[in-house]
This record gives sequence, structure tokens and C-alpha cells, in this order.
Amino acid sequence: MRVIIVPTDFSKNAFNALCCAQQYFKYEKSKFILVHTYADEVYENKEVLSRDILEEYKAVKHKETEVSLALVLEQAMALEPNPRHEVESLAIFGTLVDEVNSLVNSENADLVIMGSQGKTANRNITYGSNTLQVVKYVKCPVLGIPLGYNYERPERILFPSELLIPYKNRELKLVSCMAKSFRSELHLLYISNFDRLSLRQEDVKSGWEYRFRESEQTYTRHDEGDIAQIINEHISSNKIDMVVLVNSKHTYMETLLHTSTINKVGLNTKIPFLILQNLSR
Repeated sequence: MRVIIVPTDFSKNAFNALCCAQQYFKYEKSKFILVHTYADEVYENKEVLSRDILEEYKAVKHKETEVSLALVLEQAMALEPNPRHEVESLAIFGTLVDEVNSLVNSENADLVIMGSQGKTANRNITYGSNTLQVVKYVKCPVLGIPLGYNYERPERILFPSELLIPYKNRELKLVSCMAKSFRSELHLLYISNFDRLSLRQEDVKSGWEYRFRESEQTYTRHDEGDIAQIINEHISSNKIDMVVLVNSKHTYMETLLHTSTINKVGLNTKIPFLILQNLSR
């Protein structure tokens, strides 16, 4: 069974991420865990001035959160009823990254799906702070759903890759199952000024091709330049529906994440992005 964690801050974008999650895995037996962490909300309440008041407010906040989560699940299941899906919710006094990481481990989760931005959405930036923290530090693939995105079948999926780091089988299997379900086209984009691949790169490319052997594949080499611009142009010219990147050293994702002006780099914000973590689990 596929295990998918969906953090929520009860924003419209978070609810949309849950609905998209149900759509992307509608053909698979899946368990969705909707989770809200509320430690920050408790500690930031200026009226909480003593330990006794803190514990009292924690209890109140926990009950409020459980009610809100139940309502969200009821609304989501009414929109997308599916006998293949199990759903549960968790109200946790803790911080987002720590608690999601803990859930990933305890549930052996396959994927985290969340809105790219939450209640404090700013259309001028690509990723909200919570999404960035989860992408950087949670040891699980993360699928970000952009602000205002309307679900579309992932007909074309783009993999920009340096072809230096082998993909983990479990993570590629996640994508290949989705691609097979939707009969998606897989696009492999290699950015380099040289046509010839090293032996390592040939092996990485062959491994990718074998994993997606049941899907239509396209391989493109593009001359070096601004990475985000090249990826965005490929997205636009090929009508890409989802981008897959790897968060690891010496990858395009590392370049984007560790650029001080990341929000100005701006990958295309109109389609979902799936970040693989390249970790053995």
C-alpha cells in the first residue's frame, strides 16, 4: 500500500494538495495521512504566560485541530470518494519538519504532498518557507502543488538530470507506477556542452531508461546556461505537466536550493514539482 503524508495548515492550497494527491494515486491502493502541527500556534499566542495556561491551551488547540482535520477529510472524501483509499488525520503538538520526518520513519512513507505555499501565500515567490524546509530536511520525496493549480493528468513528466547520481529504485518506482497508470511520456533533459557521456553517465541513463521501459521516452541534450531558464523553456515548449528533480549534492536541485536568490531563480510555478531525496530506506 502506498503511504502518503499530507501536511495541512487549513489553507485553500493545502486542501487542493490533498485533492491532487487523491487524483495522482486514484489507481493505487493508498493510505493518506493528513497532519497538522500546532506547536508554533501555541507558543506564539501572547496570552500564554504560564505553564498552567500553556497546558490548558494545548488541550484546547488539540481538540480544535482534530475537528478541523475531520472536516477537511470529510470534504475531500466527498469530492474524491475512492474505495482504494484509506484516510486518517493527526493533530500533533510539534514542529512541521520534525513531526513529518518522524511520520516518514514510523509509517515508512513513500511521499509527502503539500501545497507549495500556505496561508501566507505570496505569488511573487516560488516556494513558501515551510515547503523549502520540508524539501531540504525531510528524508522522503516531496511533491509540491503550486498555488492555484488545477489538477491535470500528468501526460508529460520532465527529469532534468546531470546523470551523475544513480536514482534510488524505490523513488523511481514511485514515478514509474504513476507514469504507467497515466501512460505518461518521460522526458530526460541533460544540460551540457558535450554530447558524449562518461561511463558513469551512460549507466545512470541506462538505469533510468530501464525503469521507464514501459513508457514513451525522450532524451534531450541542451547546451549549458541558466539552469532555471533552460528547464522553464523545456517545460513550455514540451507542455510538461510535472518536473522531477533530485535533492542531493552536485545536482540541479542543489544549485537552486543553495542560491541566495532562490525566489528570483524561479522554476516554473504553474505545474507540480516532485523532489526525490536520493536516500536508501
